[in-house]
Amino acid sequence: MKAKHIINFHKGTSFLFILGLMVIYQNFTIGPWIYLALHGTYGIMWLLKDRIFPDKQWELEISIPQGFGILILISLYWVAPFILVSSGSEPSTPLIAAAVCVNLLGVLLHFGSDAQKHYTLKYKSGLITEGFFARCRNPNYLGEILTYTSFAMLVQSWIPFGILGFFASIVFIPNMLKKDKSLSRYPEFEEYKANSGLILPKLFGFGTGTSTQISTTANISQENR
Repeated sequence: MKAKHIINFHKGTSFLFILGLMVIYQNFTIGPWIYLALHGTYGIMWLLKDRIFPDKQWELEISIPQGFGILILISLYWVAPFILVSSGSEPSTPLIAAAVCVNLLGVLLHFGSDAQKHYTLKYKSGLITEGFFARCRNPNYLGEILTYTSFAMLVQSWIPFGILGFFASIVFIPNMLKKDKSLSRYPEFEEYKANSGLILPKLFGFGTGTSTQISTTANISQENR
């Protein structure tokens, strides 16, 4: 099997899992409904993304035991809706509004940058330094972090934030550093790195002409995830 099959199964069943929790605990208040709309729809959008502009890194072949291990690990993301629905805690209206804003920004960065990467590298190889990637080298990871932050905000517990920090430390950050190390052998990358942030956008000090110079660099492998 491929890693994406496990991930897609988890993402695709998130809507049903959350709705099932609401039925079991008979909790149909505004908090769970908002959470269902955000997290459940995110899972559906992930499946659409995989069909339209899939990520090559999830094409990795894995064994069945590895697949079960990955499923158990990523199921930690379901702790957040369990806490919210089972506890009966209700997020305030301003908190809901803030979480929706953070979620929308996260989805834009995540799916928008993945789409840009996919279609840019489909027709032209090279280091992407414009658009979503102009001032941030990993806008997709930033978007994913913001998306799960919005879920944690609704739960009002430190546990979902801790789980997000755990995934950031063992998956997101190592992958970002690995990508930087892989691209460091190209001299053009140093200038791009100096003028862009690893995860947070570097809003000031972007050198003139840098984007134009680097975007023309060819024969760099597709490593902009």
